[in-house]
Amino acid sequence: MNADDRVICVLHGISLGIAIDISSACDIRLAAADARMSIKEVDVGLAADVGTLQRFPRVVGNESWTKELAYTGRFFSAQEALDRGFVSAVFKTKEEAVEKGYSIAKDIAGKSPIAVQGTKHLLDYSRDHTIREGMNSPTWF
Repeated sequence: MNADDRVICVLHGISLGIAIDISSACDIRLAAADARMSIKEVDVGLAADVGTLQRFPRVVGNESWTKELAYTGRFFSAQEALDRGFVSAVFKTKEEAVEKGYSIAKDIAGKSPIAVQGTKHLLDYSRDHTIREGMNSPTWF
């Protein structure tokens, strides 16, 4: 993924390991109601070391919940992911979720590319900096 890419993902079925790593790096996450997710690496004697432990807590804004999931390897549902802010919406089926993903992508594609790229840059930069630093963000284009 390029830092300037806008990425929408749809989680469905069983989503483990790299699915959580990649989805944590996405801009927009949607889920089908059947999605069951887990930070499962602890169950095979590993730490989730490809981005989940770095990104997931920032995405959900809840260190305690993140640690519970990472330490236990338990599954969480699409509804729990929605309730905790990991996904922005849950749909009855994978097909409905994919359709919504395409709809969002088409809407974004209809906007000024410079405005969307600038918005992404400012949101990403401001996430990792103070408000003052974000307001004085270096030129991005």
